[in-house]
Amino acid sequence: MAQHTENRTAGRPPTMPSDIKGKLSVFDRFATAASALASKAGFFVFCVLLVLVWAPTIFLLPSVDTWQLVINTATTIITFLLVALLQNTQSRSDAAVQQKLNAIADGLADLMREMSSEHPELLRHRRELADAVGLENRESAG
Repeated sequence: MAQHTENRTAGRPPTMPSDIKGKLSVFDRFATAASALASKAGFFVFCVLLVLVWAPTIFLLPSVDTWQLVINTATTIITFLLVALLQNTQSRSDAAVQQKLNAIADGLADLMREMSSEHPELLRHRRELADAVGLENRESAG
C-alpha cells in the first residue's frame, strides 16, 4: 500500500480520502452553508412568502407584463445563484464519494493480491476489478 501512496501524491489530484486536505475555500464554505440553508423548510417558506407577497402587487404595478417581470426576474436570479452554489457542493460531494470508492477498491485489490496465493482465482478477479475501476491507471500514473 505504501508504494501506492507515493504515486498518488506526486503532483496529481488526490485519489484517496487521506490525500485530501480539510481546508475549504471561503466560496466552498459559503456554498456549503447555502446548500444547507436551501434544504431546510425555512427556505421553502421564504419562497412561498415571496410568491404570496408578489401576487397582490398586480394592483400596484402599471401592467400585467411588469407584474410578471418582477417575479420572473426575482426567481431567475435566485435560481441562477442557487444552481451555481448547489453545483459546487454537489461536485465536492461527488468527488469525496469517488475518493472513498477508490480507497475501497484499492484496499480490496491489495487484499485480493495478498490472498491470491491461497486462492488463485482472486488474481483474475483482481484484474477485473482493476479494469472496472481503473486501478491500474491510478497506480501507474505519477
